[in-house]
Order: sequence, then structure tokens, then C-alpha cells
Amino acid sequence: MNPEVLLSRIRVVLCRTSHPGNIGAAARAMKTMGLSNLYLVEPKQFPDPEADARATSAVDILQRATVTSSLKEALVGTSFVVALSARQRDIGPPISAPRETVARLIAEAGQGEVALVFGNETVGLSNEEILNCHAAVTIPTNPDFSSLNLGSAVQVLCYECRMGAYAELPPLLEQGVTPFSSPPATHDEVEGLYSHLEAVMTNTGFYNPEQPGRLLPKLRRLFARARLERDEVNILRGILASTQVRTGHGRKG
Repeated sequence: MNPEVLLSRIRVVLCRTSHPGNIGAAARAMKTMGLSNLYLVEPKQFPDPEADARATSAVDILQRATVTSSLKEALVGTSFVVALSARQRDIGPPISAPRETVARLIAEAGQGEVALVFGNETVGLSNEEILNCHAAVTIPTNPDFSSLNLGSAVQVLCYECRMGAYAELPPLLEQGVTPFSSPPATHDEVEGLYSHLEAVMTNTGFYNPEQPGRLLPKLRRLFARARLERDEVNILRGILASTQVRTGHGRKG
């Protein structure tokens, strides 16, 4: 199925958000990853200028957001729901890794609407809210500093959704970008570089053909590992030619 269709079927549900700026940050995180369905369950302040400011160019997602009075209302029409939880609980679904669970979420999105549910910034999701979910994930943060704000948490899971929808290969933005790479150098172009390099090293006294040692094989191994491009060969030979001019030997090879 079209990845954009899959992403369009994912609801991001924020429960009892206390700070409007976090709602805006979540909207921005969603839009950067191609998600657009934001649901807000009993937000403390919304709409709010702070939310608009934090959303930057994602204010359109805030304007289309659905506000509900309960999580059950926000989940009407969904067939699979994943909760973000910082800890394992005695009740509710077991916690698993985000990547494997999001893969299941994307598969379910092929059949219909699904949801990612996030709790309040301070207390997270209640046990009752967790029981409305089919699966739960936790983001494996640094145990010595596990504090992750709501916008960042939404960003991480929305990124996983995008990667999953595009089978790990989402399109990259290339408009207006000048290609940095050039075609691979041909065998004869690289051989020309080796000959040129050997001549310069000999003329400058760095390399003694009478006692070659392993210098040339090591240089060949170095450049073979680099897989030189045509432009790179030209740059290197330009440097060598400049050295020859400075030392009065002229360009060779």
C-alpha cells in the first residue's frame, strides 16, 4: 500500500496535556514525519498561542486537531492502538520495543485506522487508559537520564512510523541540491594518479625507487579502500601538478 496512505491512517493521541507548547511541538514532530491526524483528550489549554508558536509551520495540524473528552472517544473507529508507557504495569499489554511494535502498527494500518497514545507529561497514562490499548512500548533512553519530553517522544515514534511505512527507505529531499558526488574513477584514471604520485614522490625525494619498500602497495590499498571518484582523482592530480610547478619539475603522467 502507498506509504502516505498508511501514515494518514495513524492517529497521534495526546491525553490530558498540561502545557500547550508540548501540543505544538508534537504537531511539528508529526508533520516532519508525514503524519497529520492529531487527537487531544482533555487538553488543559487549547487552542493557545504557545501551541501555535511551537508548531511553527505545522499550525495546520493544530487547526484540524480533534478534541475529545475521553480516550475512548478519541479511539472510535481504530482497530489497533499502541500506548507509550515508561514502565511495565501489572495490568495492560506487556511493553515491547518500539520498532517491532510499530511494524505491527503499520501492518494494521493497511486494514484501517490505528493510533499512538501518549499520556500526560508528568504522570503518563492512567491504568484505565492503558487498558484501552492493544500494545505498549517504551523508548529505551539512557537509564541515568531518562527524562524525555512529550514532543521528543512523539518525534521518535513518528520517525519509526515513517521508516516502517517506507520499508526503511523513505524518499530524501533533493530539490535544489547540487550533487556532491561524481562518477567513479575508471581503472586507467586511477592508474594515472598512481603514476603521477610516484613521479612527484620520486622528484621530491620522498620515494626512493632503489629501495621501494611497501610504500606503493600501501598507497594502492589506501586509495582502493576509498573508491575514488573522478573529481577526487582530478583534485589529487591538481595538487600533485601544483607541487611539480613549485619544485620546477613540471606535470607528468
